[in-house]
Amino acid sequence: MNQTKHLPPEADLDLLNSFIRDVPDFPKPGIVFKDITPLCADAKAFRHFIELMATHYKPLAPDLIVAVDARGFVFGGPLAYELGTGVVLVRKKGKLPADTIQAEYDLEYGSATLEMHLNAIKPGQKVVIIDDLLATGGTVEATINLCRQQGAEILGCAFLVELGFLHGREKLGDLPIFCPITVE
Repeated sequence: MNQTKHLPPEADLDLLNSFIRDVPDFPKPGIVFKDITPLCADAKAFRHFIELMATHYKPLAPDLIVAVDARGFVFGGPLAYELGTGVVLVRKKGKLPADTIQAEYDLEYGSATLEMHLNAIKPGQKVVIIDDLLATGGTVEATINLCRQQGAEILGCAFLVELGFLHGREKLGDLPIFCPITVE
């Protein structure tokens, strides 16, 4: 079973939590959307999350950060910069210009298809997958499948927020998870 990595003592969870906004009935009635944009707009909180992830993943020496459309891009670029790696983008269907591979998935309010450029990852490259939020796990499960199709060694998955009550981590197998905020 996967495990959440312990956060370093310098992790300021109150700071991070204070910038996560609940938006009721978005994108449809009954859903409480966890909005990360206030955290992204605050320089101190944003930097703190990026530094926590960089401290955690630097010893694992990833080759690439795999960032999931669209809010995963917000964290993926700065994390890759801090770690000196490249970034691979996983996009919604039809958004990438070259040859792609695809994976379909279900999420808490529908279904969709993700794509990654063919040969974006070389076999054996070590990757970290990042998205803003772990909910039902469908999006990250599809991303894991795309990475494995290309022969990646997946070091783990990182999120800012996990909706624990949706049990999404069960779809991740034994992959380690880095996630400072869990909502039960």
